[in-house]
Amino acid sequence: MSSHSAKPSAPLICLVTDRRRLHAARADTGDPIDLVIELVGEASRAGVDLIQVREHDLTARELTGLVEACVRATRDTTARVMVNDRADVALATGAAGVHLRGDSVEAGRLRRIVPAGFLIGRSVHGIEEAVSAASEGGLDYLLFGTVFASRSKAPGHPLVGVSDLQRASRAVPLPVLGIGGITLHNLAQVAGARAGGVAAIGLFIDPRDQRGRSLTIRGVVRAIRRAFDTPRSDCLP
Repeated sequence: MSSHSAKPSAPLICLVTDRRRLHAARADTGDPIDLVIELVGEASRAGVDLIQVREHDLTARELTGLVEACVRATRDTTARVMVNDRADVALATGAAGVHLRGDSVEAGRLRRIVPAGFLIGRSVHGIEEAVSAASEGGLDYLLFGTVFASRSKAPGHPLVGVSDLQRASRAVPLPVLGIGGITLHNLAQVAGARAGGVAAIGLFIDPRDQRGRSLTIRGVVRAIRRAFDTPRSDCLP
């Protein structure tokens, strides 16, 4: 889907990586990088649409190696690997695109130097920011948050809430994915806000149903699609 296309009817599902949180949750003594690669492969086979590799503290060489491994892990699936804020790494590794921070380069400027089909997303944190980012052009989707309190953010971090998510989704022509504290318990609220989908870290690290029972990632994907009540369809170019 180009930035000028109509919104897709099906939700986009995005896994955001966090190797430290994953390592702690799994209580695993192995290499955290290997755990990320394993999770990415499992998620891609389960039907996750986007894999955002967000590991800010890795060196360029380490990040490049991780992204290359994630691209290999998603081969023969429909999942797209996105690199957080490093378009150079995304291009060098054959990743599908880059996910920009709110304060990063304008998508329109970047669009002029990347190949056709390269995906560009951006994080935004309010309605005005969402409208401004969409109006600049060049984007394929937005991540809008923080919607709910999240372990990834410090206590007291500002929340946008479901009502602003709904307003942003109505205000821009792009898919707007809710991010921040997304769980199986609040999926219905996100879907009810007419969001374009969800992005999450913890939802995929230790997924549990409303009775506390452990789920597979495939089970999480099914639950998300049930909450949005739409079939799988091509949502991006």
